Amino acid sequence: MSPGMLKMWISIAGMGLMFLAIITIYLSRYKLKGVLKFLTGVLAYIFLIISGITLFIVLFT
Repeated sequence: MSPGMLKMWISIAGMGLMFLAIITIYLSRYKLKGVLKFLTGVLAYIFLIISGITLFIVLFT
């Protein structure tokens, strides 16, 4: 697999994590209550941070 194709798949994975972050942030803010709200919020922000780092690395390599 060429380096360009590998970067493409990594960036698609980063965009997928951003989409998951959007869905889980929505769930944690509007649909869930209590401890589950906190856990999904933490998970969402972890997804967001990982996807941001991934896309940042792909952009500058």
